[in-house]
Amino acid sequence: MRNNKGRVGVIGATSLVGECLLPLLVEKKYDVVAFSRRVSTGAQTKKRNITWRLLQEKELPKSDKIAKWIFLAPIWVLPQYFPLLLHYRAKHVVALSSTSRFSKELSADREEKELADGLKQGEDVFISWAQQNNVAWTILRPTLIYGLGRDKNISVMTNFIRRFSFFPLLGEGKGLRQPVHARDVAMACIAALNTEKSFNRAYNISGGATLTYRQMVEKVFESLGKKPHFVILPFWLFRAGIFHLRFLPRFRHWSAAMAERMNQNLVFDHHEATNDFGFAPRKFELAMKDLSRI
Repeated sequence: MRNNKGRVGVIGATSLVGECLLPLLVEKKYDVVAFSRRVSTGAQTKKRNITWRLLQEKELPKSDKIAKWIFLAPIWVLPQYFPLLLHYRAKHVVALSSTSRFSKELSADREEKELADGLKQGEDVFISWAQQNNVAWTILRPTLIYGLGRDKNISVMTNFIRRFSFFPLLGEGKGLRQPVHARDVAMACIAALNTEKSFNRAYNISGGATLTYRQMVEKVFESLGKKPHFVILPFWLFRAGIFHLRFLPRFRHWSAAMAERMNQNLVFDHHEATNDFGFAPRKFELAMKDLSRI
């Protein structure tokens, strides 16, 4: 039996935000069509009102219209799914981008610069396609996402501290951060999906607390029941250490540019999202389930 809120298509349903999003959609009485490249083995697969479909399917099944969509995969791959969205006669698509579009656009690290360029290009192509096909678009740009032990930020810090019982800092680590929980990002997706004010607009969405990089790491220590222990390193030594750490799978995303940003402010105002669709993120607190999964 179909729920009274109608259907929502979700692409990237097994992602971190997707893990938070699907139960919320079911709780809010939506029928969910979840698209993913792999079959989820999580608890959400057992929930009623969720239909799973693999993105590798060569032939699209005949189906009723799915007007509302949430796209959680990297926005630069969204053009691959334009035919899918048109097949289901999409009318509004909410897509995740990132504030890294701005914070990494001048990075000295080639991979980070390419990431920022990919985010910008992905947004531009999405907007152009939506305008040409009379589809309403909304772009949400989260700051540093954390939660459920699946992120590439807090969970990596957790892994390092568990393994070495200290954390390296470049200088004072005084750059400001606004970590945003994955569940708050998921709630923002649903709120934007149902608010006409969000149509054809892009929003930065940040966490409910602003704290320094050092304070953020101290929170991780405290959540692990450990006393904060920092080692202050010069940049040349930090660079050498990261070069070797990247050979370990859990730390392959670390870079020297990341160390440089420890003392840079990465702060983004989310008042427009609050005004338009009631975005109200939590302060930065870590539950045990938010720490890395060993």
